[in-house]
Amino acid sequence: MFTILSAAMAPGFALMSFFYLKDRFDSKPFSIVFRTFIMGALLVFPIMFIQYAFETEGVLQYPLTKSFLLSAGLEEFFKWFIFLYAVYKQDHFEGRYDGIVYGVSISLGFATVENILYLLANGVELAFLRALYPVSSHALFGVIMGYYMGKGKTDIHKKSMYIIWLALVTPVFLHGLYDYILEAWKSTWLYTLTPFMIILWMIAIRKVKQANMASADIIPIEQNKWKA
Repeated sequence: MFTILSAAMAPGFALMSFFYLKDRFDSKPFSIVFRTFIMGALLVFPIMFIQYAFETEGVLQYPLTKSFLLSAGLEEFFKWFIFLYAVYKQDHFEGRYDGIVYGVSISLGFATVENILYLLANGVELAFLRALYPVSSHALFGVIMGYYMGKGKTDIHKKSMYIIWLALVTPVFLHGLYDYILEAWKSTWLYTLTPFMIILWMIAIRKVKQANMASADIIPIEQNKWKA
């Protein structure tokens, strides 16, 4: 049991630490980040219940609808909803990279509990593949969602509501593609999903750099006023 729990939780905390430490200017208190992690973790149970109900009734079970609506649509909507109503309007959400940190923490909270349940049911032998694909993909969807949430919060001269909706639509589309690959190419998914994950990592790292560059345009100005 301890081995399974450790193997299931390690990827989530490792990825959370990676993106948390990528904040070059104004890291948030870890207590706040952990709170959003817990919010994401609690989402697993209502979402699993809804998905189980649809599966039992045989509704939306075609590969396309199951991937984009029942899986990606439900999961990313609830993450986005929690972000919008529990984080977005808070005073501690100040910069674009803050959005990435909170987006990743919500997503990895969800992914970690999901991973624990999966490994308890199927065995620790799948821990490496689970870390490499499902857990990592949730983190990367969180980066993209958080980036646009941060952009919507800080870019006061642009249409913030459009950007906030982009924070939902983009992860749903990418998550849907991820799941559709698994549904449509069940025997050869590895050959298609691996390049998809590489591209997803490239997009996410680019968003990380863009968010830090946006912070760099603001932070030095604020720090200069304290110089002698």
